[in-house]
Amino acid sequence: MKFGALQRRVKRCEQVMAVRMAETEDNWTVLSQVWRQGWSPLRIITVGLAGGFLAGKLEVPGKVNGARWLQMIGSVSNLFASGQAAFAAAMAAHAADTADEAADQADEAAEQMAPRPAAAPEPELREPQPAEAATDVSER
Repeated sequence: MKFGALQRRVKRCEQVMAVRMAETEDNWTVLSQVWRQGWSPLRIITVGLAGGFLAGKLEVPGKVNGARWLQMIGSVSNLFASGQAAFAAAMAAHAADTADEAADQADEAAEQMAPRPAAAPEPELREPQPAEAATDVSER
C-alpha cells in the first residue's frame, strides 16, 4: 500500500474516532442527566429501605455485620464519585483544548480577513511637459 493511501486511511480513522468521541460524550451527558432526574426522593428512600432489608436478611452472624455493609456502600459510593470527578475533569480539559483550538482558528481567520494596510501612493515620476517646466520656472 502506498504511503499516501496510508495517510488518507489514518486521517479517515482519526475523523471517525473524533465523531465517535463526540457521540460518546453526548450520550454520557444524556445518561448523566437522566440518571440524576431519575433519582427522586421517593426512589432514594425506597432503595434505601430495600437495601437495608436485604442487608438485614442476608446478614450471616459474625461474618458480615451492618457496619461492614455500610463500609462497603461508602467505598462503592466514593468509587463512583471519584469516577465522576475524573470524567468531569477530563471533559473540562477537553473543553479547554477545544476552546483554545477555536480561538486559534478565529485568530487565523481574522488575520486572513483583515484588510492589508494600503501602501502609501508613490508619486509618479515623469518628465514635466514644456509648459509645466516653464510655469514652474516662472513661479520661482
